[in-house]
Amino acid sequence: MKPPAFHPSRRTQAARLLRRGGLALAVACLLPACSPAGQAPADSSASPAAAYVAVARGKVDIEGGLLSLAMPREGTLAAVAVHEGDHVKQGQLLAALDTEPARLAVEAAQAQREQAQAQLKLLGIKLAAAKQRARRLAAAADAGAGDGQSADDANEAAAQVDAEQQAARAALSVAGQKLDEARYELKQRSLLAPFDADVVRVSAQPGASVSPASGPLFVLLPQKPRIVRAELNDSFAAAVRPGMPAEVVADSGGAHARWRAHVLRIGQVYGPATLENDPQVRANARTVECVLAFDQPDAEPTRDLRIGQRVTVRFGTASAPKD
Repeated sequence: MKPPAFHPSRRTQAARLLRRGGLALAVACLLPACSPAGQAPADSSASPAAAYVAVARGKVDIEGGLLSLAMPREGTLAAVAVHEGDHVKQGQLLAALDTEPARLAVEAAQAQREQAQAQLKLLGIKLAAAKQRARRLAAAADAGAGDGQSADDANEAAAQVDAEQQAARAALSVAGQKLDEARYELKQRSLLAPFDADVVRVSAQPGASVSPASGPLFVLLPQKPRIVRAELNDSFAAAVRPGMPAEVVADSGGAHARWRAHVLRIGQVYGPATLENDPQVRANARTVECVLAFDQPDAEPTRDLRIGQRVTVRFGTASAPKD
């Protein structure tokens, strides 16, 4: 049986296909080399690595966080002086308990101190008279006009009054301390703002019975600069350092939702990823906290950031964003 003949037309078609394949491969190899410098490749996953040292999830916060305040004493609320959304100054009244029992305690302690003062004054008069009588009897005994026993009795009486006077001084000191304690307890019936802040939440109303164990009545947002707490993956921890520039981008997006920032500090303890949306990643990933400060903390857009707002942090940006 004769083998099938290979026609010239088939040989020409095969050669044409090989030439086309080689040309396509050469073009594919030359395209990346002809791309402009700095242009990102088509793979989007390689883009962050070219522009940033690391990328992390974060949230807006302030140093120390929100402040929760409870009444320091048990009692009935007589007044609630602020509402949610109010701005309060340091020392401004937030709420007050019924002050009548504490006020009566202050008046009683003040009366006790006045009594101790009067007793001390009376003993001072007695002591002066006892000392004078003792001197006269001693002089008479020396001159032979009196007996020595009377002089000794007078000296003993003067010493006794002096001891009573020392005891009265101690009683006066105790009365003063009780008065200070009563005044302190009166102050504890009022809750004051410890610093300038915004009232975030109020959980109180007049007439309610409260105590320190009943939980916070007010949640305050202190007037402090905003910061970002980012969760840096353990694989990026060595690449980020304090002072490194960064870009903060709000998860809501937008051309103006970007801010300049820099790294303040990096934590020393690893923990789970609490900001990750994927439960499996959240359970397995190990992160370290990285705290960043905004380069312009007093700028209006920065002050408008809300506490707890989710952001993305890009470390070591090639070009700083505009505010």
